[in-house]
Amino acid sequence: MTDADKTQGIPLPEGEADIIDTDYTIGQDNVEGSLGPIGFDIHNPVFMVSALTIMAFVFYALALPEQASAFFGWLRPWLTSTFDWFFLGAANIFVIFCLFLIVSPWGSVRLGGKDATPDYTYLGWFSMLFAAGMGIGLMFFGVLEPVYHMAISEPLGVPSPIAEDGSIIAANVDAAKRMGLAATIYHWALHPWAIYAVVALSLALFSFNKGLPLTIRSAFYPIFGEKIWGWVGHIIDILAVFATLFGLATSLGFGAQQANAGLEHVFGIPSNTSVQVILITVITAVALFSVLRGLDGGVKLLSEINMGIAALLLLFVLLAGPTAVIMSDFGSGLLAYAVEIIPLSNPIGRDDTGYMQGWTAFYWAWWISWSPFVGMFIARVSRGRSVREFITCVLIIPSIVCVLWMAVFGGVAIDQVITDPGASAVKAQVIDSYNPPLSLFAMLEGLPLASITSVIGIVLVIVFFVTSSDSGSLVIDTITAGGKVDAPVPQRVFWCTFEGAVAIVLLVGGGLSALQAMVISTGLPFTLVLLLMCWAVFRGLQTEAR
Repeated sequence: MTDADKTQGIPLPEGEADIIDTDYTIGQDNVEGSLGPIGFDIHNPVFMVSALTIMAFVFYALALPEQASAFFGWLRPWLTSTFDWFFLGAANIFVIFCLFLIVSPWGSVRLGGKDATPDYTYLGWFSMLFAAGMGIGLMFFGVLEPVYHMAISEPLGVPSPIAEDGSIIAANVDAAKRMGLAATIYHWALHPWAIYAVVALSLALFSFNKGLPLTIRSAFYPIFGEKIWGWVGHIIDILAVFATLFGLATSLGFGAQQANAGLEHVFGIPSNTSVQVILITVITAVALFSVLRGLDGGVKLLSEINMGIAALLLLFVLLAGPTAVIMSDFGSGLLAYAVEIIPLSNPIGRDDTGYMQGWTAFYWAWWISWSPFVGMFIARVSRGRSVREFITCVLIIPSIVCVLWMAVFGGVAIDQVITDPGASAVKAQVIDSYNPPLSLFAMLEGLPLASITSVIGIVLVIVFFVTSSDSGSLVIDTITAGGKVDAPVPQRVFWCTFEGAVAIVLLVGGGLSALQAMVISTGLPFTLVLLLMCWAVFRGLQTEAR
């Protein structure tokens, strides 16, 4: 398929109209935009509605910061406590659907047609999957979450091994360690990657195999038909822009706080909002340079560099820490995850609401809000893979790597807390004072060469920051340009700059609570979009099989 085919449409093969009644290409002219005076290829009304609404939100947060902060502080706990059952139930459906596709006869369908070949090697493909999908999150939560769940949140009622006086309750240690790792793995393995896989597969299938534009609305042709070229499709794409922008802004906020914490820890640079604003500004400028270089020259190169640095840091922590304990934790954590995945996935009758609502419901909303961004990015780099290969690689392999990352970083941190709680910097920063951005650097402080590895950690956070920003800009640009993958450069510059501005405004207007509140509020309606998307993929694969 040529580049022109990606946006012009290819007629359905003979016989598919028996299942889906209308040619997929009818009405596609309605998604074509107009080239404005400043060089924007605007897909009306998605571009204008998205941009103006987000600008209005930014103005509100800046004009009324106290009111905005109070609103955000109320919004997040209300959403997670009211809709926790919905987020957990939907995430379970996505996992079941993906596992079904792996074993179904449709697993042999090839994205791009039966003669399509992959555009990237496995190394390049995996590098881009991880850098775009979870980079900042793994750095921020890799130490924090296993320790927190072991000692504080008590998932499924497993008691903490930390007594009120700070001493260790030996009888509780083994069960709490297992549950701490299992509860963390639950948030970083099958469920989030299933969310990404559903969106990525739908986009790749309907773009590469059906010839529709590479935008979210295209996946809904089997359900809505020609209506996707009208306001039904506009609303779907606008929701995708909102979800992507606020999901990305949340990650940028986490990254800025962690980079600032590392700079304070190593170089004494104060940790405050002003420094974080400067960090976001500088890193957005670097991301802008990467955006201008394009997918292969910018995003792919930075992703591979990032994966190399991350692998070296992982190997160092594994070898410098208690290696035998870490590997044992990896096995026991994986086993505990397999045993506890159903109880952890159950949204009914739970007493551990702090874990289920404060962590799980927020995580699923966050992954769902990121899914248009990560899904479209994965789709763009996955042509030539079979459905079975695609789902297996996107779902299973990244999950195993995430488990290894959490077992290594979290396992070392837990060992430091249990072995010598009085001297543990991790205990001081996570359990005693709860300072999440410093958790990674507190763990590294307990290992050799801490000053060097802390600098590497800062660099890694920043580069993950850049790759998320530049790849997110390309995705939002594609959605607002009606699915075009080669929209004008000024448009990419606009969205890259705007992402940084939204992250700054949310950080100033309400801190992390504002970021988290917005990601949940946009993730909620987009969950309905993803559930419909599963049915659309099922219908689309039926036509491919015929």
